[in-house]
Amino acid sequence: MKRKAHDHLKAVDPVLERLIEKFGHVHLKARRVPPFQSLIHAIAHQQLNGTAAKTILKRFQALFGEGEFPTPEQVLKMDLEKMRSAGFSRAKASYALDVAERALSGFIPTMDQCKTMTDAEIVKQLTEIKGVGRWTAEMFLMFNLGRPDVLPVHDFGVRKGFQIAYSKRKMPKPEQLETFGKKWSPHRTTAALYMYRAADFLKDGEW
Repeated sequence: MKRKAHDHLKAVDPVLERLIEKFGHVHLKARRVPPFQSLIHAIAHQQLNGTAAKTILKRFQALFGEGEFPTPEQVLKMDLEKMRSAGFSRAKASYALDVAERALSGFIPTMDQCKTMTDAEIVKQLTEIKGVGRWTAEMFLMFNLGRPDVLPVHDFGVRKGFQIAYSKRKMPKPEQLETFGKKWSPHRTTAALYMYRAADFLKDGEW
């Protein structure tokens, strides 16, 4: 299946063919942690680079002592200001509390329930949670569930990578990227991974 994705992308897009030749076969390894934990991770990453987000998450988990990631019950008992001491903004701390509340109420689907839901159904349900927008839901689909056909068109890294890889003067608008990326389907997640690589390792006009 993984080889099929790369073969498809090379066949439909010469730029992606070059990216695949340059970076080799890039694969996604889904985390598959409980949805509550994954959503807290995604909220931490909102508008931050990966290193900063990981530092905040490590501090956040340490607030609850050594061991596993906190449960929704533990998070709801946590004082908002204490949560902020880990590095969360006031808004993100309130989002984390809402995610915990929704998890306890059964609103957030379990991993087993996600197996029976389409990408669109999961996005629709998760975006009803305070602080969970389309981008956060798409990160959940990609990096926690490992869904193969997700293109986060609002993601800065994906848009920047596209600009560099396709030698564009400006980053594409989300709707432009959405239209262009249709030919990548049903392997748009893999295409997005190459856009991230382009943003991280390539420079404008130098590849």
